[in-house]
Amino acid sequence: MRKLKLQVQMSVDGFISSRSGEMDWMELNWSNDIKNYVSEILKEVDTILLGKNLAKGFIPHWAAVANDKSNPEQKAGVIYTQTPKIVFSKTLTKSEWENTTIENGDFVEKINALKNQSGNDLIVYGGGQFVSSLIKEKLIDELHLFINPSILGSGMPIFQDVDAMQKLNLVSSKHFDCGIIVLVYKPL
Repeated sequence: MRKLKLQVQMSVDGFISSRSGEMDWMELNWSNDIKNYVSEILKEVDTILLGKNLAKGFIPHWAAVANDKSNPEQKAGVIYTQTPKIVFSKTLTKSEWENTTIENGDFVEKINALKNQSGNDLIVYGGGQFVSSLIKEKLIDELHLFINPSILGSGMPIFQDVDAMQKLNLVSSKHFDCGIIVLVYKPL
C-alpha cells in the first residue's frame, strides 16, 4: 500500500502562514543537509497532491525554476515539474498546468483509491485547508513538519479542521544547519 506523506513548513507556534498570508517568516536559505533530506523523501514519491490555492503558486513557480538554467534549484524544479500532480478542487474543471490532473470528487474516496494502487508513495504539500482536512480524515501516513525558527502569534493553523484528538508517534527529529527542525510523526 502506498503511503501519503505530508511535507509542510510551519512556525514554532503551528501556523503555515501569517494572518495576511505573508510567507516572509520562512527560512528559505536552505542548507545542503535539508536539501538532501527533501531529495531523499522525493525518491520514494511518484505523485504530488495539492489543494487548488497552493497549486496556483507551486506549479508555476517550479515550472519557472525548471526552465531557468542559472537557478541553483533547477534540478528540484525539474523533479517537481515532471512528477505527476493531482489538484483537488471544487471549482476547477480542467487543468491549466502540464502534467497535472484535476480531481473534483470526494477527496477521501480518491486518496484511499490512490493509496491502494500500485506505485510509489504520494506527497502533499501544505495548503492549509486541504491539508487540515486530510489530517482530520486520518489520510496522512507520515507527517514531516518543517519547524521554522519563527513565532507568528496568529495566522493560518495547520490543524484548523481537526476536531478530535489524534495520537502520533515521533519517528525521528533532525536539526538542520539553516535552523529548521524536522519532526517526523506517524499516526498511532
